[in-house]
Amino acid sequence: MKILISADMEGATGVTWPADVLPGTAQWERCRAMFTSDVNAAVLGLYDGGADQVLVNEAHWTMRNLLLERLDARAEMLTGRHKSLSMVEGVQHGDVDGVAFVGYHTGAGAEGVLAHTYLANSITGVWLNGLRASEGLLNAHVVAEYGVPVILVTGDDLTCADAAAYAPDARTVAVKDHVSRYAAVCRTPARTAADIRAAAAEAVPLAVRYEPVRGGPFAVEVEFDAEHLSMAATVVPGVERCAERRIAYTSGTMYEGIRTFKAVTTVVSAAVEEQYG
Repeated sequence: MKILISADMEGATGVTWPADVLPGTAQWERCRAMFTSDVNAAVLGLYDGGADQVLVNEAHWTMRNLLLERLDARAEMLTGRHKSLSMVEGVQHGDVDGVAFVGYHTGAGAEGVLAHTYLANSITGVWLNGLRASEGLLNAHVVAEYGVPVILVTGDDLTCADAAAYAPDARTVAVKDHVSRYAAVCRTPARTAADIRAAAAEAVPLAVRYEPVRGGPFAVEVEFDAEHLSMAATVVPGVERCAERRIAYTSGTMYEGIRTFKAVTTVVSAAVEEQYG
């Protein structure tokens, strides 16, 4: 049995504000240890529950944040950027039985600690077939096309509530309770590590592959905080403006949908000017 961990940082223990997750800051260095603690706890729990292999896919920012030297020696880690499926890279090879979303967060425009969808700012909302979409929801649809269930989600309390919509059977662990976008009531790393390890062990029996879900077409809308960003995004084939600050596109599969979304965010990032956005 092989489990893929998709590891993001905004939903990690102790993380509450931008400096905690921005590579190169003193706070980021401090929080890397707590991020690694959460991931390592999930690794330990998955092996406790009977997993044979665990692959950790680094999914935050530069995708070079976790401390490999602190992970359980049985696990492997995929680190670095420019991967075909980004946050869930590795699920497409046919050997993954379950996926764990560790350190996840709520989507752009929603309540939640450091809530966003792919871009820290600029995007004010993403909708998939009319539903507001977090990264968890988008990635859950991607892995479903490979017949792989989401078995564990960790993050703040609102992230756990969000997971109920896309992975109702998954085990969830709230490592902190939302107060505002930049504030939370946090548990200590020792407590969250124990909670994550226990939940991960309980989640392993849920790792049962099923027939791939072909749920398309997928209609995606993305709203930005500035008009020129929607215009910039239309250089991506198939993307059209549907309002002054909103674009839309439709994909036959979520594989195509997430790759188009990645292209849109890459173009929009390059169109953001300092100070004015």
